[in-house]
Amino acid sequence: VQLQESGPGLVKSSQTLSLTCTVSGQSITTTYYGWTWIRQPPGQGLEWMGVIGDHAIGADGSTYYSPSLKSRTSISRDTSKNQFSLQLSSVTPEDTAVYYCARVGKYGLGPYEYDYWGKGTLVTVSS
Repeated sequence: VQLQESGPGLVKSSQTLSLTCTVSGQSITTTYYGWTWIRQPPGQGLEWMGVIGDHAIGADGSTYYSPSLKSRTSISRDTSKNQFSLQLSSVTPEDTAVYYCARVGKYGLGPYEYDYWGKGTLVTVSS
């Protein structure tokens, strides 16, 4: 399984940050696997942003978001391209971070296990 992030490396304040993760080696609609976005601001720890996936049969790509980011975050998927995307609205320089996409193994079956990661992409928000 391989994941690759793509999108602009520079976004202006108040605009919407948009990133796409292209997955190869597995369908993103496979039950019990989730697809998540995680970010790491410079000098800080990892921050989970949200997940999309089929945590049960028939879940049809349900989404869950970090409460602190929920009002500004949207995660969607394009099953025809085997991609999932992140949109973060009303960004500020505090949203500058390396953004990672990752797979959640055993999604819906217990604690999240992030078993495959993309390399990450730096997004800088200019003021």
